[in-house]
Amino acid sequence: MRLIRKEDNPEIARIIRAVLTEFKANKPGTVYYDPTTDDLYSLFSKPLSEYWILEVDGKIAGGSGIYPTEGLPGGCCELVKLYLLPEYRSKGFGKLLIEQCFESAANSGFMQVYLETMPELKNAVGLYEQCGFTYLKGPLGKSGHFGCDLWMLKRL
Repeated sequence: MRLIRKEDNPEIARIIRAVLTEFKANKPGTVYYDPTTDDLYSLFSKPLSEYWILEVDGKIAGGSGIYPTEGLPGGCCELVKLYLLPEYRSKGFGKLLIEQCFESAANSGFMQVYLETMPELKNAVGLYEQCGFTYLKGPLGKSGHFGCDLWMLKRL
């Protein structure tokens, strides 16, 4: 695992959109249509944010990050853009990425991690539950992703 580099932008954007398409979650109000998806390197240059790229045998397999989304309560960041190519799922890589994000969040002084997702991404939802996320009744913050209708929170 390593932090994102500018040259990773096209491949990680392709992975994100391919996964959303695979699960029929490529709908308005998601990162599929978010223009920042094409330049995650710049997006994650914001203080208190980090995006981790997972490489397996020199190939980008996926990634995930933390972001201080506007409007979140103090001490809370968002787990964002966790996507893995199909051949790397169910091998512990998703959990590894989440644990790296928890470590990054704690090192940055965050006490809670929030996320938004969709029922279409049922495997990811199960992973979030396994990692200790609990459901909320509504969204926190101002992500602008109105296409997400599941909200979860994890206390570190």
